[in-house]
Amino acid sequence: MSRFLSNKRLILLMLGVIVLVALISYSLRDRANVSFPEQIIKDTVGAGQSLFSGPAHFVTGIFDNVDSLLNTYKENQHLKGRLEEFAAVQAEVTDLRSENDQLKEIVGKEADLRDYNPIQATVIARNPDQWEEKIILNKGRSDGVEPDMAIMTARGLIGKVALVTASTSTVELVSTQNPNYRVSAMVLGGEEGVFGLIEGYDTERRELLLKRIDAQIELEVGQQVVSSGLGGIFPKGIIIGEITEVSIDEFGLTKLAYVKPAADFTLLNHVIIADRAMPDGDQAESEAAAEAEAAAEEDES
Repeated sequence: MSRFLSNKRLILLMLGVIVLVALISYSLRDRANVSFPEQIIKDTVGAGQSLFSGPAHFVTGIFDNVDSLLNTYKENQHLKGRLEEFAAVQAEVTDLRSENDQLKEIVGKEADLRDYNPIQATVIARNPDQWEEKIILNKGRSDGVEPDMAIMTARGLIGKVALVTASTSTVELVSTQNPNYRVSAMVLGGEEGVFGLIEGYDTERRELLLKRIDAQIELEVGQQVVSSGLGGIFPKGIIIGEITEVSIDEFGLTKLAYVKPAADFTLLNHVIIADRAMPDGDQAESEAAAEAEAAAEEDES
């Protein structure tokens, strides 16, 4: 009798292990949507992570402030030397913005590829097994976050939203090994209209790969790479990184450039979610019709 009970317990234990492994395998798969139970678990865990990450960020902020105070004098001297240069740049930016507003009025354009509403968020979790792949933020659908929104820091682009729950969102970094992950980019300086795609990440060099550039185009080390805004996800003009090396593919048809990321993927605390507030076609058409009707009424009066 005791042997039967022992075998029965062993069978139940094996079945439990099989079910547990199956559930873990299912939850680790890359999916566009999460199930309702997973949403509850993610939101609950996210709330707990937010509770613990707050004091951790506070303590980190104290040490950062102490370090900043130690370097204040040196930075102050450096900033004084750059003050005149900054004033000149600021005047030029003001003039360009004024000119841009005038051009928008001429063509009747309300938004461009650079427009987005920033949503501030904090990193609350990061899986050590996917350190270069994904992070979890404390903002979700209730805060206006949706899948495919671009994520950046003050230094540059870091990724896009992959999964969203009510109060959290999972971000897939540009350093991911996902072969389907692409960022439409352009190279600043030199020839105009140099476009390509960020496809892949070299883990040994810790650099991004800029591909599909015409072999006839001249690229130089040190040129900046920014988002082009043409992919429909990432706003235009977000800094991605700097070219460190240029080579030609084996067929001699396109060039490959190694890009050192501007953002530091290893230390991510506070990020910005880019909500691209661009009117869709129907809204733009209705706005244009309303403007035409108002103009006609003015003419009649």
